[in-house]
Amino acid sequence: MAGSNRDAKGSFHTNISQDVIDEALKSVERVAEPQPEVEAAPAEDEVYGGVTLEIPMPEGGIEEPEAAPSADSNDSGPLRAELAETRQQLEQARRELEEARSQLEFSQSKSREMMERLKDSHERGLRAAADLDNYKKRAQKEKEEVQKFGSERLLKDFLPVLDNLDRALEAAQKSNDFDSFRTGVDMTRKLFEGAFTKHGVKGFSAAGLPFDPRLHEAMQQVESAAVPAGHVLYEAVRGYMLNERLMRPALVVVARAPAVQPPASEATSAATPGGAPTGGDAATEKTGTTPTGSQ
Repeated sequence: MAGSNRDAKGSFHTNISQDVIDEALKSVERVAEPQPEVEAAPAEDEVYGGVTLEIPMPEGGIEEPEAAPSADSNDSGPLRAELAETRQQLEQARRELEEARSQLEFSQSKSREMMERLKDSHERGLRAAADLDNYKKRAQKEKEEVQKFGSERLLKDFLPVLDNLDRALEAAQKSNDFDSFRTGVDMTRKLFEGAFTKHGVKGFSAAGLPFDPRLHEAMQQVESAAVPAGHVLYEAVRGYMLNERLMRPALVVVARAPAVQPPASEATSAATPGGAPTGGDAATEKTGTTPTGSQ
């Protein structure tokens, strides 16, 4: 620290740096400014860094600042009410802001959940569409395979029948034994029936049974007294059922009642007294034949 001395008159002199002087001036300015409350006048001597400064007092002393209006003055009532109202408004705004913030967070969370559900639903829909497309492709492929190879099992069962027919024909060429050939053909037919039965095909007989349009197909009607009228007289083609469903109707000939022949005395036309023949005799004379009844 710079040295110091006191002159003959009692003045104090010292060597002080410029920073200390500036700080002292700022302090003086702060003291000179009006303060809300009157503070004690600073001492004439201020000590900075252990150094006593001699500060001259202004003439007339330091003016005290005007006192701030007290809280009990008449003008403070409206200000206080306005301040309270403002605080209430601020508090209400704060509560509304908090509520809006909480609603926004709730809406955002719900939106995220909704988006997740929509995303999952969309992915499930895509997977379902892909599975359906794959199923359609597999079904189409299986359908094509069934159309190509569905009869493979049936044909395998008929291959032995064809082999027996070939053997029967070969034996007929080497021998003239008709009975042996007939026996071989009969055995082959039994193989046919066995293969049919294995696959649900069964034949049915219609001869002598009443004509049934659901099972029979009539070729013609023939007058016969061998079977009752409306019954099958002759079976031209046998019918077959596939798993209790008609596969082919039987082609049959249906019997009808024979025509009733009139007695010989009635067949001769008799003349009336006026010479006019009766109606039936007149028809006989025109055609030259005896009419036959039909059913």
